[in-house]
Amino acid sequence: MSRMQDYKDIISVFLKMGFTAFGGPAAHVAMMEDEIVSKRNWVTKQEFLDMYAATNVIPGPNSTELVIHLSLRKGGLIGMILGGLSFILPPMLMILGIAYVYVEFGSLPEVDALLYGIKPVIVAIILVALLRLWKKAIKIPFSYVLVVFVFAMAFTPVHEILIMGIAGLLMMGFLHLRSLRQHMALAFPLLLTASQDTRLWTVFLNFLKIGAILYGGGYVLLVFIESDFVIRLGLLTNAQLLDAIAVGQLTPGPLFTTATFIGYLLAGIPGALLATLGIFLPSFLLVGLLHKLLPVLRSNKWLSAFLDGVIVASLGLMAYVLTTLTQTGLIDSYTIVIAVIAFVALYRFKINSAILVVAGAAIGFLLEFLL
Repeated sequence: MSRMQDYKDIISVFLKMGFTAFGGPAAHVAMMEDEIVSKRNWVTKQEFLDMYAATNVIPGPNSTELVIHLSLRKGGLIGMILGGLSFILPPMLMILGIAYVYVEFGSLPEVDALLYGIKPVIVAIILVALLRLWKKAIKIPFSYVLVVFVFAMAFTPVHEILIMGIAGLLMMGFLHLRSLRQHMALAFPLLLTASQDTRLWTVFLNFLKIGAILYGGGYVLLVFIESDFVIRLGLLTNAQLLDAIAVGQLTPGPLFTTATFIGYLLAGIPGALLATLGIFLPSFLLVGLLHKLLPVLRSNKWLSAFLDGVIVASLGLMAYVLTTLTQTGLIDSYTIVIAVIAFVALYRFKINSAILVVAGAAIGFLLEFLL
């Protein structure tokens, strides 16, 4: 088969997923396993599982990185770029359109009614994500101590990157009790303020930093956005953050395209494009550079221990963000009921989160006219 046909296949598969992959990373991975392994035989089942495991070793959006891995295997460097762009561009363009409507008409009662029903659903989704991550991340009793430590530290002015780095080193020290190496997340120096250079530069470099050091999946993204753009820079409110995550849930593809929405709010179309470029660029670079080295890195006991600590730290940070967003999303008895129903539907019956978000929007819209 010619290389050109490989490129066409890559674009065809991942462009379709970019338009239809609702439900978050777990749903994305399931769709890829069906399309790539079962239907097209691009890689074996074991190779697919190895690639998926490798995405947990490097920072960034796991499902997008899996797309990049698979595209690199199928079509080389050009295929990697085509696959990643095909998966990212559809939701990015959708979110650009929604961001425009939000900025122009976001204060209208109809829009507020939709968000009124969506916000408590988002709180429930984050809580379920936290509980599911808890089951995977808590492996030893020391992890409980680390979660409490991180949760408490999140209420202090200490930056979340430093908190996660400390947690990684503590876990590494607890497991191995030796002289340890620093992880790359601690060395990334981009701690910018809104007064540095232009707002566009601030948006790009902060999202570049987030894309380069974020572990723990899409919902940990909330921690970094809140810390950088809500608390430190003061450019967003918690309500806007919830709205941004809600938009990310309403659209297919990676939750990291939330950056597109925030970039548009802060600096228009240029801000949206630069935010998207910043948050996804590290994934392309890391996958491209480390594609052949990942099996070696995964087997390193020092790095594995550090990453265990970082993942456990993400639990404490997510719990902190959940407490702050709950104050904005659960404002009366109706929103509490919506959140409880959404939690049960997602946790017990595993209803697709996108369906719950749409249902929340519909309920909010109906309540606007009934109350």
